[in-house]
Order: sequence, then C-alpha cells, then structure tokens
Amino acid sequence: MQPLKIDHCVIHVSDWERSNRFYATVLGAEIIPRQKGFAYKLGAFLLNCHGPGVAPRIVAQLPVEPGNSDLCFEWPGPIATALAHLAAQGVPVALGPIATQGAKGAATSVYFRDPDGSLLEFMSYAP
Repeated sequence: MQPLKIDHCVIHVSDWERSNRFYATVLGAEIIPRQKGFAYKLGAFLLNCHGPGVAPRIVAQLPVEPGNSDLCFEWPGPIATALAHLAAQGVPVALGPIATQGAKGAATSVYFRDPDGSLLEFMSYAP
C-alpha cells in the first residue's frame, strides 16, 4: 500500500472574522468562502472550519469544539524566522523554541494559540 497523505483537518471557530484574519495573516492561509462559513487553504492542505451557522455533516461521538484542536505546520526556514513572524503579528509564544521530533526527524518547534485557544505549532527542520 502507498503511504497515505492527510487531505484536510477540521477546527471549530467561534468568530469568522477574527479567525479569518488570524489564519490569513499568521499562517498565510487563502480564505475559501463556503456556502456557509469558510475553509483555509494552506498549500495542498485544507483546514475545514465548523463555526457559527455551520454544523458538521457527519459527527463522531464528539464534534470538534472551539479550542480543542492541536495542529502542527512545517515552517519553511529556521525557527528564528518563525519567532520573528509571530512577534510581528503580535502572537504570543506559549512554548519554545524546543527540540521536537516530526515526521521527517529531529526538528525545533514553537507553540502558540489561535483566537479560540487551539494549540498551533510551527516546526522547522532547518538547522
């Protein structure tokens, strides 16, 4: 079997305008309008959003709630540039930089939160 790739993940937001602004400026996401709500396109990856006026079509035992997601994004350069980017956007760092382990091996990460409290991580494999 060929290795699988993740196509999309789901987060829940409580305020569309605030979240759209955050994900566009901090993560560089393209905001994709949906029939109701939005999704965030990050390269070949899609971050679907549940939020005001948007209920999930298929729900597991517990639906995604605001603030309970934990997502990691590979940062394309040294972690120092990720820290500078977060500082320029006024986003406080919750933890890091610290040594971590990702899908490609040893890395360095910084952790921060989105406006709803979901934990986000920028991970760098650069030296």
